[in-house]
Amino acid sequence: MKRLQEKTHSDYDGAWKIALERYFKEFLELLFPAIYDEVDWSKGHEFLDGELEKITVNAKTGRRYTDKLVKVYYQDGTEEWLLIHVEIQGSPELKGVFAQRMFTYWSRLIDRYQVDVVSLAVLADTNQSYRPNSFHFNRSGTENIFTYPMVKLIDFENEVSWARLEASNNVFALLVMAQIKAKRLKGNSEDLFNFRLGLTRSLYHRGYSREQVVELFNFIGWMIQLPESLEDRLFAAVKVVEEELKMPYVNLIEQYGIKQGLEQGIEQGKREAKEKQLKAIRQLITQKLLTDEQIAEVFDLAIEEVAQLRLEIKS
Repeated sequence: MKRLQEKTHSDYDGAWKIALERYFKEFLELLFPAIYDEVDWSKGHEFLDGELEKITVNAKTGRRYTDKLVKVYYQDGTEEWLLIHVEIQGSPELKGVFAQRMFTYWSRLIDRYQVDVVSLAVLADTNQSYRPNSFHFNRSGTENIFTYPMVKLIDFENEVSWARLEASNNVFALLVMAQIKAKRLKGNSEDLFNFRLGLTRSLYHRGYSREQVVELFNFIGWMIQLPESLEDRLFAAVKVVEEELKMPYVNLIEQYGIKQGLEQGIEQGKREAKEKQLKAIRQLITQKLLTDEQIAEVFDLAIEEVAQLRLEIKS
């Protein structure tokens, strides 16, 4: 069985979708602090991906990337829908395409649901000049200018901003650094290995819980892909770090099916291994780390089996 990182090769989109759900507050605080301060977090927030799918299914604005729709409440009591677009492709889109897509989704949501919608954009490419932050239409006296807040991740690469990311207690800072290096060091496996190991080492010094370390380790690994030989080397190096710090956290990753523990359990077919597998699946379902389809693929199960486990947990 292939490990999760291999199955999701270069799947930055999948990593971002799940990371946004897991760390939405941290995402907004780090990249859009002004909006974060406007939100009344005591009222919670709700992901509305079903509503987003209804208005994007027939969109003819190019390929889809990571799009999330989140309902929040502002401090003044008003309900707002935050429409978040994360573009993670290697090459920028043609001029105007991304901005037009932003406008199309925004206008469709306004028209269909009659709610206030705030659009936010995150650009993860490495082209300094590609910074679409507005859509402009002007023809025969009809004019429309649509602008939106936009964050370019590579703007964090300067010395001061990078140091702030390294010193930040915000967990999303780690994912931003991982995404930037995954793009910058693409094809340079040795440098990627060294960076990922250093980022992993920092997890143990930040006071995170065991579950947080495992979760972030997985996300970082999802964004920074390594050849299998270097993955093995990384796990060996992490084990050394854990022995030094007396923090055997990566053992949980084996329960999640990321490394040999699951593979050995499946091969042995023992009841004990099966119970560990079911426990790992239940943890993934409860913590919402993966979709049913992704869990089924990782654990080589029918999606109906995963759906049944989800029903059992809810009951």
